[in-house]
Amino acid sequence: MSDLSFLLGRWATGPDPLYLLLAARIRSLIEEGALAPGAGLPAERPLAARLSVGRGTVVRAYDLLREEGALVRRQGSGTAVAPAAAPEPGAGEATQYGMAFLGMFEPPPESLMLTCAAPDAPPPALHAAYREAAARLAGFSDDIGYHPAGLPELRAALADRFTARGLATSPDDVLITNGAQQALDLLVRCRVLPGDTVVAERPTYPGALALFGEAGAAVRTVDVGPAGTDVPALLAAMADGPALTYLVPSFHNPTGAVMDPLHRRRVAAAAGEHGLLVIDDETMADLGFEGPVPPPLASYPGGERIVTVGSLSKLAWGGLRVGWIRARPPVLDRLRRAKALSDMGGDVASQLAAAVLLRDPDALVRDRRAELRTRHDRLAAELDRRLPDWRYTPAAGGQTLWVRLPHGDAASFAQVALRHRVALLPGEALCAGGGGRAWLRLPFLASEETLAEAVRRIAAAWEHYGAAGGPRTAPLRVMAV
Repeated sequence: MSDLSFLLGRWATGPDPLYLLLAARIRSLIEEGALAPGAGLPAERPLAARLSVGRGTVVRAYDLLREEGALVRRQGSGTAVAPAAAPEPGAGEATQYGMAFLGMFEPPPESLMLTCAAPDAPPPALHAAYREAAARLAGFSDDIGYHPAGLPELRAALADRFTARGLATSPDDVLITNGAQQALDLLVRCRVLPGDTVVAERPTYPGALALFGEAGAAVRTVDVGPAGTDVPALLAAMADGPALTYLVPSFHNPTGAVMDPLHRRRVAAAAGEHGLLVIDDETMADLGFEGPVPPPLASYPGGERIVTVGSLSKLAWGGLRVGWIRARPPVLDRLRRAKALSDMGGDVASQLAAAVLLRDPDALVRDRRAELRTRHDRLAAELDRRLPDWRYTPAAGGQTLWVRLPHGDAASFAQVALRHRVALLPGEALCAGGGGRAWLRLPFLASEETLAEAVRRIAAAWEHYGAAGGPRTAPLRVMAV
């Protein structure tokens, strides 16, 4: 079952009356297959409370869709999707995390966007790297530009960096991808069949949950708290032999926690003991506020089958679509074939620029860490000042705070916040199987001035939400009828 308020996302944006916006969003959910034919919808009054609108808004939206033939409404039976109003089912619940993930990238009009956690501008070092890459391209000859496994120069640079961190790696152990998202997509497509079990942390990166949902996997979760991942629960889940285990041990998304060396050693040993494929998502690994970059899980005994995924999207810029997979045969061989069939190789100019950045990344890492630490502290100070009842654990690194509301529902509050011109990501988008209803992920990537203004708007929205009583009811489920 899916929570309708979660599926609706940021529906209340645009110049039209709210009932038209709500009807348009429900209509699109039906057309996309997220609301299957015959699915029962919540009653008007509780849905209105969850969306923080008047009951009349929901009544008019339902009535409009009924007139169009998209919904049926019967006395005593409630409201449901019309039998012929949608295509054959097949997406259903698998689409909900995918829709939430894609919604993170939709800039709401005239609003501050705190949904997607990525740098908002390329650093000067990237400008210089592309200038050098362009000059290098002018001298290319006898090169058709297709490098399915990635540019040899970049693979060698990454292999050297892994080796320097204690994980002996050759260029043949590295596959270049179009960002870490493609790396995860390749791994899921090659390793997960419908009905397979995937172990993941809760909360976790929403892009991974979207891929697991599309693959039809059953996600078994282990909680991440203030002290990090519940490693005993993780080891118990791994002992049951899942098809895939997905972890973000280095400055976890969204909590910013880091797994300590002893726990890394235990996870690697369990992977080796049970012959499991474990993904170590290192996208945030360079973003710790202090100290060295944590060692990869694969560097510990038993880590031979652990796959390491990384990218430059968080360290440099999301528009630099360069990621990588570090793995050993035969895992990498299968991924290399799948990647070649998918796109025949990535953009050469971007890979050249990435190789330039990795030639001496220390300055880029140092500047990025300092910037993130300053902005983390500013966001924390603004929350403490304006919203002292909100709870969070300061991050050790990464890009986000995981914040707990003192009452109410984050998805419902996000609707109110949007009317105060700030877009937020509710915790349910990061929590497979539920558990994120009281949580928000707040990135600290914007300038200090923008963060201060964002918290001011959030605080105003929270005051309005509290004055309205804030829904304290359970999530409203879409029911099959």
